[in-house]
Amino acid sequence: MNNMKIPVLDLRPQYEQIKDEVQEAIQRVLESGQFIMGPDVKLFEEDVAAYLGVKHAIAVNSGTDALVIGLRALGIGEGDEVITTPFSFFATAESISNVGAKPVFADIDPRSFNIDPKEIKGKITPRTKAIMPVHLYGQPAAMGQIMEIAQEHGLKTIEDCAQSFGARYWGTCSSCDGHCQETTRASLRGKFTGTIGDVGAYSFFPSKNLGAYGDGGMVVTNDDHVAEVARMLRVHGAKKKYHNEVLGYNSRLDTLQAAILRVKLPYLEQWNEGRRRVAKTYNELLADVVGIINPELADGHVFHQYTIRVLNGKRDKVQKYLGEQGIGSMIYYPVPQDQLPVYQGQYPKMPVSNLLGTEVLSLPIWPELSYQNIEKVTNLIQKI
Repeated sequence: MNNMKIPVLDLRPQYEQIKDEVQEAIQRVLESGQFIMGPDVKLFEEDVAAYLGVKHAIAVNSGTDALVIGLRALGIGEGDEVITTPFSFFATAESISNVGAKPVFADIDPRSFNIDPKEIKGKITPRTKAIMPVHLYGQPAAMGQIMEIAQEHGLKTIEDCAQSFGARYWGTCSSCDGHCQETTRASLRGKFTGTIGDVGAYSFFPSKNLGAYGDGGMVVTNDDHVAEVARMLRVHGAKKKYHNEVLGYNSRLDTLQAAILRVKLPYLEQWNEGRRRVAKTYNELLADVVGIINPELADGHVFHQYTIRVLNGKRDKVQKYLGEQGIGSMIYYPVPQDQLPVYQGQYPKMPVSNLLGTEVLSLPIWPELSYQNIEKVTNLIQKI
């Protein structure tokens, strides 16, 4: 079997760019001896809050914990229902189930891969307490419509931003049907994903647009009470050490990871622009290829993944051929959350998400990916 010539992700060029700064930051932490909740954690929280324009940023140990703690801080628990997308990594639904609530799935828009607002209203019941949109692959969900639905029905909104750090909502949603008031869109334009709803939850898994060198996550909010509860929950439910008030978690971001992320944050806009450049090049080179659908170059999209749809049942054949030629690719996600074994038989299949599970294919993408390598990938796709 050939060695991978073009992996689906290569983090080495990024590291070469910031190597000296990263090593200096690591050395500083090592010499301080403050590895848990050291100064860099608070400083990173302040950096993120300033970048996103929010009052509170609470660092935790993973994106999954950010969702769980965010839900609990909003008061979501046993017997409640949370409407979300079936087309996401399992942490989305898992977090809802793990707080004792029930995930209720609404199908997706085939152009954006995000939850379709038109599908949400029919899922609302007296038990519904929140909506959890996912900004999949780095593309903002239709937040104007989602926020209007939430406000109309008195629901909380928690944004799963695991793949969308730095993405902005500009009100140019592919699923727009005119039902979202212009005043709503205007009030949200330019806002970062995660700052629109009641809570935003981020992941700093190494492959993310802003990635640590291990696990990490963040809860952001403008609500003082939610922030206070989230801070308690991440340290075993205590405001004061050894005075635990509720059952919480051991969910602290390591000081080393915070220091590394502080180095990376100032480069994020540059890296996200690099990803958009790669996506634009892919779209141009694949524009005339019959049998695939390219992703939208939507405003604010930061392309955590560049994901095409391969039609007519040929996705697996294309992936196999690319692999044989040394080209990495991934399928995000082959099985919608509602059809995973853990929820076996609990939900009927949803037509759009199930279809896309057989079609989606994510191609190599990172900010420094060269035109020559993009051309090599697209030439092989054209050939097959």
